[in-house]
Amino acid sequence: MRPLHRGAATAAALLLSTYPSNRLSAQRPLQATDYYKLVVVANPELSPDGRRVAFAVTTVVEDKDKRHSEIWMASADGSVKPYRYTSPTTEASSPRWSPDGSLLAFTSKREGADDDVWFLHTGAPGGEAFQIVGVHGLPVFSPDGRRLLYEWRGPEPDSLKQQPWRERVSSAAVTRGPDPKRFDGRVYTSLPVVADERGLIAPRETRRPRHLYVTALDGGDAVQLTSGELAQTDPAWSPDGRAVVFVQDSMDTVELDVQPRPQLYVLTLADRSARRLETGYAENGSPAWSPDGKWIAFECSKGRGEENDVCVMPAGGGAVRNVTGSWDLDPSGVRWSRDSKTVYFFAETRGNLHLFAAAAAGGPVRQVTAGERQLRGFTFSADGKWLAYTASDVTRPTELYVAPAAGGPERRVTSFNDAWLAQLAIIPADTFWFAGTGGLRIEGWLMRPYGYQAGKMYPLVLSIHGGPHSNYGNVFFPEFQMLAGQGYWMLFTNPRGSSGYGHAFTFATRGRWGMEDFRDLMQAVDVVIARGEVDTAKLAVLGGSYGGFMTNWIVGHTTRFAVAETDRSIFNWYSWYGSSDAQGLTDYEFFGEPWRSDSLYRALSPMTYAKQMRTPMLIVHSEDDRRTPITDAEQLFVLLRERGVPAEFVRYPRSFHGLSRTGPPWLLVDRLERIRTWFAHWLGTGETPSAAGALH
Repeated sequence: MRPLHRGAATAAALLLSTYPSNRLSAQRPLQATDYYKLVVVANPELSPDGRRVAFAVTTVVEDKDKRHSEIWMASADGSVKPYRYTSPTTEASSPRWSPDGSLLAFTSKREGADDDVWFLHTGAPGGEAFQIVGVHGLPVFSPDGRRLLYEWRGPEPDSLKQQPWRERVSSAAVTRGPDPKRFDGRVYTSLPVVADERGLIAPRETRRPRHLYVTALDGGDAVQLTSGELAQTDPAWSPDGRAVVFVQDSMDTVELDVQPRPQLYVLTLADRSARRLETGYAENGSPAWSPDGKWIAFECSKGRGEENDVCVMPAGGGAVRNVTGSWDLDPSGVRWSRDSKTVYFFAETRGNLHLFAAAAAGGPVRQVTAGERQLRGFTFSADGKWLAYTASDVTRPTELYVAPAAGGPERRVTSFNDAWLAQLAIIPADTFWFAGTGGLRIEGWLMRPYGYQAGKMYPLVLSIHGGPHSNYGNVFFPEFQMLAGQGYWMLFTNPRGSSGYGHAFTFATRGRWGMEDFRDLMQAVDVVIARGEVDTAKLAVLGGSYGGFMTNWIVGHTTRFAVAETDRSIFNWYSWYGSSDAQGLTDYEFFGEPWRSDSLYRALSPMTYAKQMRTPMLIVHSEDDRRTPITDAEQLFVLLRERGVPAEFVRYPRSFHGLSRTGPPWLLVDRLERIRTWFAHWLGTGETPSAAGALH
């Protein structure tokens, strides 16, 4: 085993001293059904004057197996307790202020309404929500607040209203049936056919692109600003309201969209002429006009797998300046300071997510927010002095915060989750670093078993994240709390391939899935075992998506784990390629399609190593998952049972790839409890022995 870095050894030594044992003894561990009590705070929008924050609150309605979202309002200074702003009888989300703060736009599906966009007066006396004639999409208010700009596919053609079958049959199809009205199937002549969370999608030839429209604040006919076969997205007004910058992808109509080419255009409203901004980058997005009107900032990249940066260029065209070119993280979400001298953006950094800033004229990137946590939904007041966001860490779900943009003490505005958290023995995580394969520094986290007693041996669970270009870190995971609460060491880590550690680290797994990343994960387990108190006969592994692939890979390469759970996993890259909605993933990661990289697809398929699989396996999959279709889970289950390996196959209807995060609440909670009981059977808990007999 490779030696620990000095910092990792110190972190391991401190594990025994960082947990408040008196708190754990007074409260119960989190259970699967506690998920029903979880409140999610999202989409904060700070009012232009910085005095109020509108935000979305999502709760679970257990008896209806659904989530319910409302718009709430809070005073930024805490002087007024947060209060519900939209009706509890309807869904509402995505609040957006008018420039003068007098109106709040939001989305809400309401019976009898053709459009989902609604408005509320924010001053006294308030009143009922209303719609504005001619607004068919969530608007971007013009700087003077008098016009509403939005994306829309346009009115539904009469042919579709009269003959809805046309939306299911490609107009390029050669075959014909005897009676189109009786045909309730679909006919495709091009890709794509499926999309996760949408299922079977309309044939490409029947789709209508999104174009830009504008409507006056007092309503009226929608004026179409753009047209053509390509879609226009992400519009942003110029400060004088005379022009709009937007994104248009030249690959929109190409069947095999291997390399997107989103480019920036500026539309002059007076004559509706558009000109392309020559940036020199293959991918451009999230444009933002500087308040002085002189500059446009945007996300820029040279292509898939290349570094993502923030660029600035003159609004009239000219030289492009990459303001994060010497910075190794991956920025997103560009915003300007009020004086047009600074651009803000957020990025993952290790297991955290924070706000950063850089001078538009060039210079070092500085971190604005801090802490071992993940912040999202950054929003500024009109004068740029105040900042609002949501924050979560390992021990706390999302809540709303407000802070000075220039730095200073933040204020927590909401406390939706405090009451039910007070009943629970919430378990923190210790961060440690270790040397992975080749000495690469890898970050990991370890949660102590509930009821921990020094000197006692406990089972250990290794969890593997999806992606692989995503990460674990300092955010609240009910699943982790539940398993640590059952009496297990809970280990999660970011092996090479994870995001948040620089571009080279993120793409170090290209063409090598299951190689060094597998060894990084095994090294993490060895590091924790080396510090003691781990029952090495009771090791468990689980993961979803890429983590499911890696779980399948692990049990085909080692028998050290007593039990495994694989979620929305990949077992056979060949069948996955023909049924997934994401072939571009392996086209890039595996240097080509299966017929070009046949040996790599075969060598990296867990199915190739099925004869070595002996670990009892719980297989969880959603029947409508189009990212990692259920066919792979079916193959895995058949091969395990054919070989006599203990396995259970849980198939969930009505859910997609995101079951563990956004699936129907009943199914999500059922999944948590099945994982808990599967591990309890094979590992026992911190206090009870395994029901499966002797483990070997």
